[in-house]
Amino acid sequence: MARFAVQLVFTSDTERRLGVRPAHRDYLTTLAEKGSLLVAGPWADDTGALLVYDVADENELQRLLHEDPYWPAEVVAEVIIREWTPLIGAWLTAT
Repeated sequence: MARFAVQLVFTSDTERRLGVRPAHRDYLTTLAEKGSLLVAGPWADDTGALLVYDVADENELQRLLHEDPYWPAEVVAEVIIREWTPLIGAWLTAT
């Protein structure tokens, strides 16, 4: 398994994003229940978000990202993906 930190930068089309946000959050909840998503949340200024995935590889990550309702709605302007090696955290005992 690999962990990836994903930073989303939202477009300026807030109305469109807020319209699809309930479906996006439902999708993320499903991923969290399956163990593929460890943590997710928007920046305090609501310009983007940080998500941490636990997946087999980057191909699986890309598939999950493109199945997110935000993608067909085109409300994400930029995606920054970094493979991540966490060292400290309460949830690390689950690894």
